Amino acid sequence: MQSDIENLRGVMRKHERILVISGAGISTNSGIGDYRDKKGDWKRVQPVKHQAFMASHEWRQRYWGRSQLGYPSFLQAQPNEGHQALAQLEAQGNVFALITQNVDRLHQKAGQQTVIDLHGRLDQVICTACGQLEARDDIQLWLEAHNPSLQAESFVPAPDGDADLEVEFSQIQVPGCSLCDGILKPHVVFFGDSVPKPVVEQAYSWVAQADAVLVVGTSLMVYSSYRFVRRANERSIPIVAINNGVTRADELFAMKVSGDCSELLRQLV
Repeated sequence: MQSDIENLRGVMRKHERILVISGAGISTNSGIGDYRDKKGDWKRVQPVKHQAFMASHEWRQRYWGRSQLGYPSFLQAQPNEGHQALAQLEAQGNVFALITQNVDRLHQKAGQQTVIDLHGRLDQVICTACGQLEARDDIQLWLEAHNPSLQAESFVPAPDGDADLEVEFSQIQVPGCSLCDGILKPHVVFFGDSVPKPVVEQAYSWVAQADAVLVVGTSLMVYSSYRFVRRANERSIPIVAINNGVTRADELFAMKVSGDCSELLRQLV
């Protein structure tokens, strides 16, 4: 393992503009679960899809009920050694930018400056009608005031800030936009939705500026992030990875180190 880290350190030293692409695996040591196992298969029920959320009041009840329970524990998560290591690499000038699939903002909390939240941010809620943004903390206060009977003695926090449990959600009150009463959704890209075009274009521009790519804690099974690794490969930009399991891009990596992301990044720094 130490020789792998030394080899990875050698690759990093040869390049001055390293772009990082991170995923759920870097946040697991902060208490936020990930989606897939070491084989790249789903380890939990897939999150709500955009089309279902927008079309069905019942799905919105289910989402907001689970989110009311799961969001407080999500909010308590703090950056771990992996986030801190990447922020240090940026401060040292090794990493110039970071694209994350995570919606937890832990990179920013650790001090990372140049970040694209590819799938949005869970600390905000957006009105799908008028575009008004509201703080998720304010929505939590609304939910708890309007659904005081919703309780759960135990549940597993989910990586998208909700709770892995099934209870009766038919009586859940759903928040609406404070301006137009439109449908509110978390300011994140649900499965089945698309990353906004300006965000994708910015990410592609960072790939074009990079002389190496470091993939951390993601299986790259979703195309939204995999496309940037593929673009780097097309441009003959070397790609290295730290991940605990298989990825969709294993054949594209110049090297890959398997193991705990936080510990390996700490050793790398």
